[in-house]
Amino acid sequence: MNTDDRWAITETLALAGHVVDSGDLDRLSAVFASDVVYDMSAVGAGMPVITGTEAVRQGALRMGANGPVAHHVTNVVVVREDGAQAEVDSKGLLLMPDGTVQSVVHHDVLRRGDDGWRIARRVIVPQRAALGALAS
Repeated sequence: MNTDDRWAITETLALAGHVVDSGDLDRLSAVFASDVVYDMSAVGAGMPVITGTEAVRQGALRMGANGPVAHHVTNVVVVREDGAQAEVDSKGLLLMPDGTVQSVVHHDVLRRGDDGWRIARRVIVPQRAALGALAS
């Protein structure tokens, strides 16, 4: 994988936050594959596994004012790549409506197509325990 691909993948991940935070949900196809699988089940509280950009759009609308007001992506690492597909881990910081910040890990699979890199699968895992608690 060359530097241009790595940069394009990082920009795709960053753009996801800009699209959602601005409410420009008609642009979800700029970051997600049309058949994206978006898995929030580890978050709990009945969060679903959804498929397709329209389902992502509807999910964001359902969360509305209860969802994050700002998404920040950092610590992007390409874990594995195979030509037109890459597995990528990143950290996410979410600013919530009450002013708290939550940390998550994104486990993404991105595919390269004619329109560039798109997220084909996203699994969101909350970061809830400090290293000491994890090591015990």
